[in-house]
Amino acid sequence: MDIERLAKSVRNIPDFPIPGIQFKDVTTLFKSSEILRELVDGISEMYKDKGITKVVGIESRGFILGPLVADRLNAGFVPIRKPGKLPAATFEESYEKEYGLDVIQIHQDAINKDDTVLLHDDLLATGGTMVAAVNLMKKFNPRKIYVNFLIELEELNGRALFDPEVEVTSIIKFDI
Repeated sequence: MDIERLAKSVRNIPDFPIPGIQFKDVTTLFKSSEILRELVDGISEMYKDKGITKVVGIESRGFILGPLVADRLNAGFVPIRKPGKLPAATFEESYEKEYGLDVIQIHQDAINKDDTVLLHDDLLATGGTMVAAVNLMKKFNPRKIYVNFLIELEELNGRALFDPEVEVTSIIKFDI
């Protein structure tokens, strides 16, 4: 992957969604078929020998690459959603993010103990959303949990919140 080219393709939106936040807009990565293919190929290559059986995407930007990577890895795709979006029984986890509180949910029958899970989302900032997602995964006691992000904001040190047994990777790293 040409990380420099990918980084230059990310649009920065100041003061969104609230003043002081420098939002990293990944939609600019997806509008180019060439860059989209490069991302899917690159992420799939990173995990091709890990035995991934389920790719879990976090609402909503995790729903873009998650299914594409799952297809390449011959794995299933599972969504983690905000409350009220999933029709069957769910587990839920609440967490703090940089600008408020939130809750995420997953179907109680989405993962099993024989699964090896790749959690995917667009951005690692303070880490709250993905730590909550990892906590949801632990309720299922899968074989292994991997975590992948398109972007990591290194100065926020969100990576430090993850247990050492969870392998965390990111494609593009930015200082804020």
